[in-house]
Amino acid sequence: MAYRDQLYPWCIVHSVHGAQSTVVARFRRRTDAEAHLRILRQTHPSFTYRILFEKAPADQPSEPPIETPTDDI
Repeated sequence: MAYRDQLYPWCIVHSVHGAQSTVVARFRRRTDAEAHLRILRQTHPSFTYRILFEKAPADQPSEPPIETPTDDI
């Protein structure tokens, strides 16, 4: 993970066909990501978005990002 990505650990991911996903945007704060997610869901209601927190990898094999529930948004 690049240093710039470590500064912005919260990301919004667009899920495409289950296995594929694309990072739409990165944020420093979860509240910023949630606000942006609301706008994305209003403009593209048929798309599937998730908020993820990506930890900076240590010297260990990388773990998958932590998915946070966004049903209340």
